[in-house]
Amino acid sequence: MEQRFSRESRCFKTSRIFPTDVNNHNTLFGGKLMSYIDDIASIAAHKHCRRSVVTASTDSVDFLSPIHTSDSVCLESFVTWTGKSSMEVFVKVVTEDLKSGARKIAATSFLTFVALDENKVPVEVPDVVPETEEEKKLHESAPQRAEMRRIRRVESKKLASFFTMKYPWE
Repeated sequence: MEQRFSRESRCFKTSRIFPTDVNNHNTLFGGKLMSYIDDIASIAAHKHCRRSVVTASTDSVDFLSPIHTSDSVCLESFVTWTGKSSMEVFVKVVTEDLKSGARKIAATSFLTFVALDENKVPVEVPDVVPETEEEKKLHESAPQRAEMRRIRRVESKKLASFFTMKYPWE
C-alpha cells in the first residue's frame, strides 16, 4: 500500500469571530467551533486518501480557553494515524487577539474518518508517515487512542441496545 506524509493532508482555516457566533458568555459558541473542526478534519482526511470520507467518531474536543469576539481563530488539521480504512485526524485551534497579537491554543480535537469507494463501501487508505516532532508524538500515541475508541464503541453499542426508541407521547 502506498504511503503519504502527514504534511500532504495538512490544512488551515482562519475565521473571524462575529457577535452572531457567540453564546450568552460572549465567547464562541462551542457548536460553531465543533462545526469548523469537523469541516477541516474532513478535508484533511479526504486529501490523505483522495476518496470520499465519513466521520466515524469525534473522539474528543477539549476546550482549553475561551474564544472572544476580539479574536480570530485558526484551525490546523492533519492525518496522524491510519488503520485499514480509517484515519485519525488531529485538529489544533489557535486563537489570536487581533489587537495585541497574543496567541494561545484554545482547543484540540481528535476525529476518525473512514474512506469510502464509489459504492459507499470502506476502502483501504495509504499509511501515514510523520515527519515533525509534533506529528511523530501524535503518531506514536495513536494506537492507545485507537484502543480507547474500540472499547468506547463496544460500550456505546451495549448502551444503545438498552435505550427505547419510543417517543414520549407513544
